[in-house]
Amino acid sequence: MKILLFGKNGQVGWELQRSLAPLGELIALNADSQQQCGDFTRLDDIAQTVRAIAPDVIVNAAAYTAVDKAESEPELVRTINTLAPGILAEEAHKLGSWLIHYSTDYVFDGSGSKPWVETDPTSPLSVYGSTKLEGEEAIRATGCQHLIFRTSWVYAARGGNFAKTMLRLAQERDHLTVIDDQIGAPTGADLLADVTAYTIRTALQQPELSGLYHLVARGETSWYGYTCFVLNLARQAGIELKVTAENVIPVSTSAFPLPAQRPLNSRLDASKLQTTFDLHLPLWQTGVARMLDEILLGFAAPNHVAFELADHTGKLLTGLHKKLGKT
Repeated sequence: MKILLFGKNGQVGWELQRSLAPLGELIALNADSQQQCGDFTRLDDIAQTVRAIAPDVIVNAAAYTAVDKAESEPELVRTINTLAPGILAEEAHKLGSWLIHYSTDYVFDGSGSKPWVETDPTSPLSVYGSTKLEGEEAIRATGCQHLIFRTSWVYAARGGNFAKTMLRLAQERDHLTVIDDQIGAPTGADLLADVTAYTIRTALQQPELSGLYHLVARGETSWYGYTCFVLNLARQAGIELKVTAENVIPVSTSAFPLPAQRPLNSRLDASKLQTTFDLHLPLWQTGVARMLDEILLGFAAPNHVAFELADHTGKLLTGLHKKLGKT
């Protein structure tokens, strides 16, 4: 089996390189790949790459995910999140290949408190959400065999993430102000990658499983609850923090006005996925604790900020509000 992966250096793409390798020959591309095109702004070249490689499975882990910046450059976002996936789907249909694609809780408006199921009406609030929904629709319209996984609050030990930001701020500040009215499930890139590999093997034998699925860790929390969990585990690991439990202050989303509106209810019901593929998804706390075990290994002494070293971009966030609510 030949697998073509786009977005190899992203959080999910990095884990997919590990999980997909045992399935067959893996060709992994990024936007700056030289021999073959992985740049989603070059649509004709992307189509030519798929034709030249002729994979059995295409896995698309590439996307425009800068939720707030997306509001100011909608055409670029649409090219990457809508048009490029549509091209992949068209080529997959011609080749008789499968397309695996990732979408988001941002396709919903965040109303209510019930977990969203795959058949619920969509109503995105942002450019990012709208273009991801249009990408889903473009894939389905081609009639190609596909698995679309909607997920939320994705994190990984590699690179920057919400937990690392909270740990850094908790060492620098006397208090933290964190949103508590957005509810979802932190979901590890490693879990997404492992489930992807598992479902590909099954779907290739059962093409009737083609379709849309919600894929998130079990349980739910707020960004405030997520923060408290992370800081508690850090303290148990002997990490010195300036912030005490009493000084993590819950606030509403309105306290941090941002260009892109976030859905308050990001709960996704993954029952369809679990039943169809006979899967048991772990609690979100399990994955976050494992990720923290990995990043806290570098804390050899109090106040040593090891997670800054792990951030391959080398860029520090200038404010907490720039991370809150981003999938």
